[in-house]
Amino acid sequence: MPDAVASELLTLYPALAALPALLPRLAPLSVPAGTRLFRENDACQGFPLVLSGEVRVSRSAANGRELELYRVTPGEMCLVSSAGLFADQPLAARGVTTCDTTLCLLSPPDFHTALNDERFRGYVLGLFAARMADLTGLIEAIAFQKLDSRLASALLGHGHTLKTTHQALADELGTVREIVTRLLHRFERDGLVELSRESITIKDSAGLRAVAAGS
Repeated sequence: MPDAVASELLTLYPALAALPALLPRLAPLSVPAGTRLFRENDACQGFPLVLSGEVRVSRSAANGRELELYRVTPGEMCLVSSAGLFADQPLAARGVTTCDTTLCLLSPPDFHTALNDERFRGYVLGLFAARMADLTGLIEAIAFQKLDSRLASALLGHGHTLKTTHQALADELGTVREIVTRLLHRFERDGLVELSRESITIKDSAGLRAVAAGS
């Protein structure tokens, strides 16, 4: 492994410093946007360590609907992969790169060896707990927050103009495109946004925040 890659890995995943013997086996893998890294019911091939880019992790239903669970960026952990390795069970979701991504894959045997180290085990469990908290928030939003509030929240925090599609927003919110389109047109009629092809311009961020808050 090049020294620059090893240094970057240790910066993003500092617990690996306790396991120098594993570093030479972590070869970086570069994949383009839209690459499916794993899918539901696959056997887990390893513990991903993202160096650059992003992986979108989601679950799909038999009717084709999809729910985004979380995204893995550099220094973060994939809960689905770690859960599969902990329990030696098939994966419960799928992962697809959203942009050009570089990552290393800690093999299942090396992952279990690494867990014997107290510092690495504590680090992984800490990331696991943080990711579980994110999922708890997602469950709460789905169960208790109205879709218009969730959509307004999804539009905020990306600047004046959001480059996305109605289908991408529907996937993120776990609903269907037609409902998102209907809500977006309502937002446009209310003067909150302006819609164009694969682009949404925020016209009234204060109004959107009020909708996001349920006002």
